[in-house]
Amino acid sequence: MPDRFEEAGEKFKRLVQVMARLRAPGGCPWDRKQSFDTIKPYLLEESYEVMDAIDRRDWNGLAEELGDLLLQPVFFAEIAAEEGLFTISDSLDAINEKLVRRHPHVFGDATAHTAEDVKQRWDEIKRNERSEAGDAGSVLDRVPRNLPALVEADKISQKAAALGFEWPNIGGVVEKLVEEAAELARANESRDQEQVQHEIGDLLFTIVNLARFLKVDPEQALRKTNARFRKRFTHVEREIRAASSKLSLEAMEELWQEAKRLEESDQ
Repeated sequence: MPDRFEEAGEKFKRLVQVMARLRAPGGCPWDRKQSFDTIKPYLLEESYEVMDAIDRRDWNGLAEELGDLLLQPVFFAEIAAEEGLFTISDSLDAINEKLVRRHPHVFGDATAHTAEDVKQRWDEIKRNERSEAGDAGSVLDRVPRNLPALVEADKISQKAAALGFEWPNIGGVVEKLVEEAAELARANESRDQEQVQHEIGDLLFTIVNLARFLKVDPEQALRKTNARFRKRFTHVEREIRAASSKLSLEAMEELWQEAKRLEESDQ
């Protein structure tokens, strides 16, 4: 039986070779035409397809989607190699060295007994690395501005909390949530649409903070809620189409509750 590390290494090597062949003279016209900017959207698309496969617990699909995702960094690195910028080996060196450096409790003499200990040490090592590199910018500079807004808010609040800008307990977060909801209600009464947008943003950011405080990924929480809504509304929609007359809101609400009960009985 082949060693799984050697087998993976050989297959990764094959992927790099295939990508190089596609980009070489006489290779694929489409692949040869691509640039960093043109393939950038596929990285995000493939990432979401991986998350969808995980949510559906489609393990065969996940294996395939992970392969599609792996192609993206290999594609980027091949373009970089052609332009003399770096190679995939440089990327592999960077991540291997980083993982060893930031896990001294595994590869060194440090200790870490809980996942929270590991997280705190990781953040501390990152800050020290930036300090040694002369990076005096804001910790928020490392949060990409082109992330989906919900993910960006989560990353921003994590960075701020790591520096001590944090509520001492969940009560403070809940009070802030109530405060922001009241401010939104007042803005709505004033009919000031710009202020309404401002307050909705503040309310969403506070909800993200609450999720982080409760150790819930807000992006995944919303994705799962979206999936539940799709499933339940499909039931409502099917009954609406079957009805001989237009259904009232009360009737649709009853169908919604029926869909919830059916969902719970299947669990």
